[in-house]
Amino acid sequence: MTLKMQKSLKPLAGMKVLDLTRALSGPFCTLILADLGAKVIKVEPVGSGDMIRSWGPFDRGESVYYLSANRNKKSLAVNFRSDAGRALLQKLALECDVVIENFKPGTMASMGMDPDELISQKPDLIFASVSGFGADGPLAHQPGFDQIAQGYSGLMSVTGTPETGPTRIGVAIGDLTSGMWTAIGILAAWVEKKQSGHGTKIETSLLGSLVGLLSVQGQRYLSLGEVPGPAGNVHPVIAPYGVFSTSNGDINIGAATQNMWINLCKVIHAQHLLDDPRFKDNESRMKHRNDLKKLIEEKLTQDTKEAWTSKLVEKGIPAGPINDIADVFANAQVVHSRLVDSVQHDRLGNLKQVGLPINFNGTVCSEMHSAPPEIGQHTHEILTEFGFSEQTITGLLKGGVISQYE
Repeated sequence: MTLKMQKSLKPLAGMKVLDLTRALSGPFCTLILADLGAKVIKVEPVGSGDMIRSWGPFDRGESVYYLSANRNKKSLAVNFRSDAGRALLQKLALECDVVIENFKPGTMASMGMDPDELISQKPDLIFASVSGFGADGPLAHQPGFDQIAQGYSGLMSVTGTPETGPTRIGVAIGDLTSGMWTAIGILAAWVEKKQSGHGTKIETSLLGSLVGLLSVQGQRYLSLGEVPGPAGNVHPVIAPYGVFSTSNGDINIGAATQNMWINLCKVIHAQHLLDDPRFKDNESRMKHRNDLKKLIEEKLTQDTKEAWTSKLVEKGIPAGPINDIADVFANAQVVHSRLVDSVQHDRLGNLKQVGLPINFNGTVCSEMHSAPPEIGQHTHEILTEFGFSEQTITGLLKGGVISQYE
């Protein structure tokens, strides 16, 4: 198979997903699946649609929050509160490969779509749930939004500085990572289904997703009983590694090994620091990192961030600028890596979006083939594909069970 043929190959082609999620965690999961070729049916409430549509800022009336997580999907507008609407969703669920929801625990059962019951009727169904704190336990029924989970998980406690105190991550990291964990779970279940013919029930939470990211900070406590605090812009266990001032702004420098430390001293013409017992090894440098930062910056402020970045990288020392978002999308490496693509939107025209950062054999494996849909844009199309007659669809429309975007 040639690379040209592989470019059009969709790894998840054939996967049919009923997406009952809203806001960001679930939609980000189904965005990943849709970009990889799955057919994603985004179910939205008649009238209001996904709650994220009301979150600003707006581009000519379209929520950019919504736009960021809903391309490559088809929208089906259903009245969730009606018996006929719930019966419709049950029928669709039993004809899909994957059902994903992020309601509060117990909501699906109250809608007549208990996952265990659905799987008993369709044994190869993959049913995925995302909640704030988990399907059961003391916090299971507590509302869980991203920042709340960031606080509960301890992630905020190691972010920020001693002066600022706990600080929220600059994106909805709990929503995004729970979406990614869920996508990983669905992919694993999809592989298992191909082998065994059986589906499964997948569960994760915003809390669990963030605790799963604690890495060395979590291990410090589990192994040593240490309770780390906010490290600010420095690495929690390596020095010198962090943000440093130059003559025209800040740069990141990561001298992660002893050889990098030696080369750093040579590049900035501070070889005398190599003989200072305070800085002889990483453990010593960690104890005296504030003094070390001042001494390094005395040298760095003699030249620009651009010049120092070039000199440091040339000697194998990781270093680079702290870009704002405009800088990011103008960066030559970002452009070269094709991290931004575009799709045609009926009202907005050419819509640029951040794509999946995954390549297969050097080729971008995802494709932006359709813009984020309007509420109910594909209602008629979807129901026709599922075998509903024109008469039935017309009756559902007249009864307010579904709506079709015009």
